[in-house]
Amino acid sequence: MPTMNAVRAHQRGGPERLAYERAPRPEPGPGEILIEVRAASVTAGELSWDATWTDSFDGTGRDRTPVIPSHEFSGVVAARTADVTDWHDGDEVYGLVPFTRDGAAAEYLTIPAALVAAKPTALTHHQAAAVPLAALTAWQALTHHAHLQTGQRVLVHGGAGGVGSYAVQIASALGAEVAATAGAADLDFVRSLGADTAIDYAHDRFEDHVHDVDVIVDLVGGRTTTRSWSVLRPGGTLVGVAEPPDPRAAEHHNARGVFFVVEPDRAGLDSITQLIEDGRLVPSVDRVLPLSRGRGAYEALENEHHRGKIVLHVSD
Repeated sequence: MPTMNAVRAHQRGGPERLAYERAPRPEPGPGEILIEVRAASVTAGELSWDATWTDSFDGTGRDRTPVIPSHEFSGVVAARTADVTDWHDGDEVYGLVPFTRDGAAAEYLTIPAALVAAKPTALTHHQAAAVPLAALTAWQALTHHAHLQTGQRVLVHGGAGGVGSYAVQIASALGAEVAATAGAADLDFVRSLGADTAIDYAHDRFEDHVHDVDVIVDLVGGRTTTRSWSVLRPGGTLVGVAEPPDPRAAEHHNARGVFFVVEPDRAGLDSITQLIEDGRLVPSVDRVLPLSRGRGAYEALENEHHRGKIVLHVSD
């Protein structure tokens, strides 16, 4: 059986469960392609998701250990089944691996061909791997769930993070007036992404800087969510990514509260790619680590400040 290098966990837990080891190389099934991974990106909280460890989102499904984490990738088509006609060996692609499948922290992965998109030509594989999950989360929050319109006001909580940095850029590219909260060291960074107003969450109250907001993308949760209703206009939308908004609070403020889990979406990736090729969306890569340091990448997510995504270099 062909093998590959991979980061795997044989028991459920945090980064301490991850090991760099040899693992069986997957084989594509009907409608699937085999990807030779060039780069993969890691996501905060991923190791706490039920879908990472089972074949369901609520944890009631079959245990899948040992598992391979990381669900954003950029790579090259290495093989395909006979029923796949839209991709060919050697095509450069990127995408979001469904959460209930093994991920991209490995030299190879398999994925349904319908879920991948052509890699943006303007990006390296490291940059492209930093896009799918984070950018699709921002895209789906703003377009699918908040139905953002040109000229509306948007507030992004956590504007310097992996998803937040895309939410700021996409909202700006779609013609919104954007405010974002961030740490003091990141205020200039979020302004460079297109934020018209950057607010130091530790020292300033966002309520003193914004009002009558049409859309809030909340990547923080907790007290930040509770306080956000007061700056949302009647009929506005608060999209919670960190946690579900309280439906009673939404009703009380005559607003919408939405919570969702990002889904693989080739059409969404194609739209994101166009923004990238047009120069209106730039991935933010905090650092690149070798695949052998996959455990360290997840430890950095939990213990260190990072601006943008942490990416694993898998192969040249």
